[in-house]
Amino acid sequence: MSGKSIPARERLILALDVPTIDAAKTLVESLGDACCFYKVGLELLMTGQYFELVDWLVRRGNSVFTDLKLFDVPNTVGSAVRQLVGRGITFVMVHGNDGMIEAACRAKGDLKILAVTVLTSLDEGDIRDLGFQTDVSSLVLSRARRALEIGCDGVISSGREAAAIRAELGDRLLVVTPGIRPVANLADDQKRTVSVEEAFRLGADYIVVGRPIHGAPDPREAAERIQATIRSLFPD
Repeated sequence: MSGKSIPARERLILALDVPTIDAAKTLVESLGDACCFYKVGLELLMTGQYFELVDWLVRRGNSVFTDLKLFDVPNTVGSAVRQLVGRGITFVMVHGNDGMIEAACRAKGDLKILAVTVLTSLDEGDIRDLGFQTDVSSLVLSRARRALEIGCDGVISSGREAAAIRAELGDRLLVVTPGIRPVANLADDQKRTVSVEEAFRLGADYIVVGRPIHGAPDPREAAERIQATIRSLFPD
C-alpha cells in the first residue's frame, strides 16, 4: 500500500465528467466535504468555461487535476503547461512520448506532472491493434520507468499494474488509478478495472472515480461510502 503522507480524504479524486459548468458546480456543492479533489477534463473544456470552473474550485479550497491528456509537439506541450502554472492546479496529465513529457516537466513550475501509462479503457487486444508487440503490464512498467527518469511526479495506471510499479520503483512515483468500479464491470468502456480497496492495496496513492459517484442515486452518499473505505485503509 501507499506509504506517502497524504490526508485520507484527499486520496479520492472525483472526475467531473458532466456536460456543463452549472452541472459541475451543482455536483460539487451537493457533495460538500465528501470530496475535496476534482478532475476536470475534456468534456468541460468544450464548454468554453473551463478555467472559470478551475478558478472557482481553487477559490473554494479544492484541489484540481486538469485532465487534458496533453499530446502535441514538445514545444507546444511545454507552452501549454506554462499556461497552467500559478493557477493553483495540483496535477496535469500528459499523454505522449519522452520528448513531450520532458517538455512538460521543464515547464511545470508549481505543478505535478502525471504521465499516462496505458489507458484503462484498453486491454491486450487493443494494445496489439495499436501495433505494440508486448503485453499491457510490460508496457505500463516501461512507461513508468521512463516517466521517473524524465522527472515526472507520477503516473496514471490501472490498479492491475500498480503493484508491479511499486515493486520495481517503490514510492518514487505517485500512482493515480482511474477505472474504479465498486462492483463487477458489466456495461462500461473501462476494461481494466479494480475496486476501491483493491486499488489501494495494490499500491495506488490516489483513485479517480466518476460514474460510480455522479451517476449514483445519491452522489454524496456514494462518495461517503468510498471515503469510509479509504479511512479504514488509512486511519489517522
